[in-house]
Amino acid sequence: MRDSRRAITLIILTFNEEKHIERCIKNAQAVASEVFLVDCCSTDRTRAIAEGLGAKVVDHAWPGNHAAQLNWALENLPITTPWVMRLDADEYLTDELAAEINAVLPTMSSEMSGVYFKRRVYFMGRWIKHGGYYPTFLLRLWRHKKVVCEQRWMDEHMKVVEGTSVTLDHDFVDDNLNYLPWWTAKHNGYSSREAVELLNHEHHFMQADVLGNGGDGSQEKTKRKLKENYYSRLPLFLRALIYWKYRYFLKLGFLDGVPGLIWHFLQGFWYRFLVDAKIYQVERYAKDRGVSMKEAIKEVLGIEL
Repeated sequence: MRDSRRAITLIILTFNEEKHIERCIKNAQAVASEVFLVDCCSTDRTRAIAEGLGAKVVDHAWPGNHAAQLNWALENLPITTPWVMRLDADEYLTDELAAEINAVLPTMSSEMSGVYFKRRVYFMGRWIKHGGYYPTFLLRLWRHKKVVCEQRWMDEHMKVVEGTSVTLDHDFVDDNLNYLPWWTAKHNGYSSREAVELLNHEHHFMQADVLGNGGDGSQEKTKRKLKENYYSRLPLFLRALIYWKYRYFLKLGFLDGVPGLIWHFLQGFWYRFLVDAKIYQVERYAKDRGVSMKEAIKEVLGIEL
């Protein structure tokens, strides 16, 4: 059987990831022959650690969102392998998934362009199994040139532009080792981008990219449909409370213990409430000043569209 490691290039988008990058690269080398970091001006030891492990580091200024950075990487990196895989620096493959990739990839038909993995999230050392959060299916392995990233400010997904897709049986792990102040700062940034997406859904001031027809993306399409057609129509602030209660009680998030209480409250309520607060302020600014939504977003959120 052919060694799949000669067929996969891994792409990691990084900024100050010295805490995670060694774990990610060493783990991925079980399936990938080449690793590229697209780094956005890291000031820590990220580059040195990565290059010491044989990875190639390419500097590229942050273009404003993950989708633009990843699509730049896909268009500009000297990728020579037939397959490309994407991981965040704080993610890694389980041994079972690595073995499955090595066994299955050489048998893939030419029509198969995308491969979905199941994501397993750890928070404060606890696997978040409940609250509707596991499993989450994400397209993380694909044939080069057959898949692109949606151009969105938030909630972007990979989309198959040619061929179909399949879902593997085993998990990859999202396990960030930073502490809560880092997590809340990151999600504060995410909330601004999420606000832009929901404002655009309501006011239509820029074109929204859509998912492709890869065949195995039903979960992500269903979630987006629920958010855009139902959640977005609920009153601001109340919808965050309803969503948290749904996750924590109906979807049994309370079974995830104290880390789950913190996770589901912060990620399911606080984050969504913060998004709504930013939407409220942007819309109020636009109305009071008589300016466009793009101008209001630039002033209130500091995002230039």
